[in-house]
Amino acid sequence: MSVRVVSASQAAELDAAAIAGGVPSRSLMQAAGRAAAGLVLSRFPLESSRGVAVYAGPGNNGGDAWVVAAELARRGVRVRVAEVGPSRTPDAMAEREAASAVLTHAVPEGSEGVIIDGLLGTGAHGAPRGAIAEAIGRIDFLRSDDRTGTRVVALDIPSGVDATTGEAPGVHVRAHLTVTFGAMKRGLLVNRDAAGAIVVADIGLSAGAAHSGDAMPLMDAAMVRDSVPPILAAAHKGTRKRLAIVGGGHGMAGSVILAARGAMRSGIGMVKLVVAAESIAAVQSAEPAAMSARWPQSDEEFDALYDWASVLLVGPGLGLGPSARAFAERLLREWRGPVVLDADGLTVFAGDAAALGALLKGRPAVITPHAAEFSRLAGVNPGEVNARRFEIAAELARTVHATVLLKGVPTIVSDGAATDVSASGTPVLATAGSGDVLGGIVATLLAQNTDARSSAAAAAWIHGRAAEIAGAGHVRGVNLHDVIDSLRDAWRLESPKLPAPVLGELPAVGESR
Repeated sequence: MSVRVVSASQAAELDAAAIAGGVPSRSLMQAAGRAAAGLVLSRFPLESSRGVAVYAGPGNNGGDAWVVAAELARRGVRVRVAEVGPSRTPDAMAEREAASAVLTHAVPEGSEGVIIDGLLGTGAHGAPRGAIAEAIGRIDFLRSDDRTGTRVVALDIPSGVDATTGEAPGVHVRAHLTVTFGAMKRGLLVNRDAAGAIVVADIGLSAGAAHSGDAMPLMDAAMVRDSVPPILAAAHKGTRKRLAIVGGGHGMAGSVILAARGAMRSGIGMVKLVVAAESIAAVQSAEPAAMSARWPQSDEEFDALYDWASVLLVGPGLGLGPSARAFAERLLREWRGPVVLDADGLTVFAGDAAALGALLKGRPAVITPHAAEFSRLAGVNPGEVNARRFEIAAELARTVHATVLLKGVPTIVSDGAATDVSASGTPVLATAGSGDVLGGIVATLLAQNTDARSSAAAAAWIHGRAAEIAGAGHVRGVNLHDVIDSLRDAWRLESPKLPAPVLGELPAVGESR
């Protein structure tokens, strides 16, 4: 079962659906606490041996924390609980009472190896205040002391982080590991710095409930395997399809070269770099495995391009201005096969998404904007793009009659009817040329599959996975050439069996202090 991505309200609906289906709410709380306790012991055995400090808030997140405390105590761990306000919900009060039978009530000393954050849950909004804020400050102080090696584990969501938006308007917990329950919360994918590594734990939500409503699937290796056709034994360069990359204006040859390398590492049969005449020598010397041609000038040259290609990638280094727009319009008007539009190929249509939609309608098509390109095309503020990225990609997709791959943290892929989320990747990809590599991967899969959304979503995941492999937990010292080389290993699509109750997990990304 794939992991679903949900907002805070959707998470509450999943819980309510499970309860309505006969699962007692306290059973969900107990399952969550037991799962988290087991993960603490398996991920941080040495740190746990130094003791565990549990910070329990007054709500159901605090109830989860009391279950964790009791379960760890039963397993012989020295546990101390900081009770930040009396329990207020019936389930939390019941679990506090049950935990009291196995705990010695003592406040944390500060020397514990693991801190459990059970202060605020997915229903919390706004900046923490009062005793909760003070407790968060204490957790942050202990975490920041490098001498102790203390690990912080957040239950469901780091306290102070909005479960839907990822915003942290005040003090907030910075976790090394977040154990989230039943489904992936949107805010965790947006605020990866606060979340640390993320594990989604099964707590007994029914499969029907977990797949209900507008919950979006989180891409993983199995989903990529299902969407990418195999390259069969009798394959040849023709059956692996032919990609024409149109761009590479004067001084911008590198864009098409990177796109070509992304495509070649992803299984394309042939690549032709269609570039400005001044760029031909550069692309031929840099990428001898690719063919090259100048931008078509005559009707015959345009027709020859269309006859040769299985798919077009238009935009990397294309240039801007009226002539670039006219060139892109002619290509999109006359070529009716699969197309990927990126970079300058999108910017030339700034503020005119409807015109682009008229040109793209009626064929497999993908556009791959980052937030700034999206804002220029759609005529919205970049801040709105990031604030509404889970919804806004679908809105633009319906306007441009194409799948929208909105790059960022996380990447959102929507055809206007269904939406996928890809959270693979690291800041290694936050560099010039990264989108060109992705464009080559998308175009390759679109040529071989023709289903635009599944091709784009698979490409986004593979691109991110290659960055994870290349960096191996680091950012500095890793470049795009390392990412391209790592595509070989990313395409192995390895997905080791996860131990129960783990449904899915994401590594910590970025550099931490």
